Amino acid sequence: MIFFGISVFFIIPLILLIVLIASNTVLVQQAETVVVERLGKFDRILAPGLHFMIPFIEQKRKVFWTFTHFNAQINNYATYMRAFARIDLRESVYDFPKQNVITKDNVMMEINALLYYQITDVKAAIYEVSNLPEAIEKITQTTLRNVIGSLDLDETLISRDQINEKLRVILDHATDKWGVKVNRVELQEVNPPRDIRIAMEKQMRAERDRRAIILEAEGAKRSAILQAEGVRESQILEAEGQAQAKIIEAEAEATSKLKIAQAEAQTIEMIKSALGNNADPAAYITALKYVQVLPEMTKGKDNKMIVVPYEASTLASAVASIKNIFTAQ
Repeated sequence: MIFFGISVFFIIPLILLIVLIASNTVLVQQAETVVVERLGKFDRILAPGLHFMIPFIEQKRKVFWTFTHFNAQINNYATYMRAFARIDLRESVYDFPKQNVITKDNVMMEINALLYYQITDVKAAIYEVSNLPEAIEKITQTTLRNVIGSLDLDETLISRDQINEKLRVILDHATDKWGVKVNRVELQEVNPPRDIRIAMEKQMRAERDRRAIILEAEGAKRSAILQAEGVRESQILEAEGQAQAKIIEAEAEATSKLKIAQAEAQTIEMIKSALGNNADPAAYITALKYVQVLPEMTKGKDNKMIVVPYEASTLASAVASIKNIFTAQ
């Protein structure tokens, strides 16, 4: 009994010591951190690795943050609060529920957004604001209302990139004192009222029909222009071809006449040379032409003989002229 009492006397304190050491041993994972307070005052921030705290003097600082997520069962967003001591240093995304905003031209719209942020100063994120996600949500909602309120409906629908960038700059500046870096803001849905959507669809359909008619008219116009240009070019080419052909034909005819004239001139010179300088070659040429034409004059239809008229008696004088020319030689 005495030995059992001594064993219990040593075992119980040993167990308590082990429990105390284990409860004050902190293993910090990568991309996480833990804030340690000493006697209720900020002391240090634990980096990833194994750490030991002084029992009853040091303790981990717990924070209470609100989170919102979409619940598919109720088809709505659910909000819950959680207490934890480990701060996640990775980039986080916050999905905001839909909210009603009013544009500059008094159109109420439903908009929900996604916000990507990252904690860069853990001490500021814990001590400068009581509930960081809730604070980010509220300031995002108010900023979104202000930004959308300065734009009309058309600008809101076509300027998402500008709205996202403007929201990011404003929120990044506003949350800087909380140790938060806002990396990106995205408008997920922008839903105007149903009657506005119907009117926009009709307007879009009418605009598309108008563009189709314009494109069709421009196509027909272009086709007609191309056809007219083709006909004009064809006629021009045809006229140029005919003109070129006539020019070539005229040049050929002129060349032919020139060759004939040159040949006749050479013939006359040869006849003149043969007859002598004092003889007139014209009489010889005339008589020769007359003799050449005579068969055509006597040719009748169906091989019938035609009587030569009295004017043909000049043939004798032509022959006599030829005889006299050669006699003179």
